[in-house]
This record gives sequence, C-alpha cells and structure tokens, in this order.
Amino acid sequence: MRTSMRYLAATIVLAFTIGLAACQSSGSDTASNSPPVDATEVHARDVQFQPQAIQVKPGTTVTWSFEDGAVPHDVKGDGFSSPTMKSGTFTHRFDKAGSYEFHCSLHANMTGKVVVTG
Repeated sequence: MRTSMRYLAATIVLAFTIGLAACQSSGSDTASNSPPVDATEVHARDVQFQPQAIQVKPGTTVTWSFEDGAVPHDVKGDGFSSPTMKSGTFTHRFDKAGSYEFHCSLHANMTGKVVVTG
C-alpha cells in the first residue's frame, strides 16, 4: 500500500511539473518565434496579443487596444508601461531600431514583440 501511494504521489508531481513547464514556455516562445508583421496596432483580446510580433520604422507610434470586455490587461516593456485596463487604448512611440518585447503582467502567456527596423 505504501509503495502504491508513493508511486501515485510521484506521478502527480511529475504531471504537475510537465504541465507547469508547458504553460510557462508557451507564451514567450510563441512571441519570439512569430515572424513580425507590418502593423501599428496590437489587440489584447481572447487573453492574447494579436498580432504577437509587429515590425515598424523608427518614429512610429504603436497602439495597443484592450478589447477583452470584463478581463483587465496591461502592457509592459522596456521603457513603457500602461495602466491596467478593460477597454481603451495605450500608445508608445518607438524611436530607436531594436527589438522590444512586451507582456501583460496579469497573464503570463500574453507576450509580444515590436521590431523597429531602420
């Protein structure tokens, strides 16, 4: 009996660990591997950023639109941070070439990237 309880406990811990690892890797890997599309607006809906990776020229203002109804989101990145919002927009101007990752601090799988080419 004691051996079967240990086996069950080990199986549960292993399943939990695998599930946790899958949840943690799904957001940032997707954003960093998605090819950037030419766009200046990112939508926060269905608990994800759409598109997840965009490409703009230096001096472009990017707009995040919060469209998830009753679900609050924010957008945070290196040098910019929105308030928590259920609706409305947040903008940030990107002046320098580079790759800028962003995320929602309330939902770990909500990640994205702005690539400024120039």
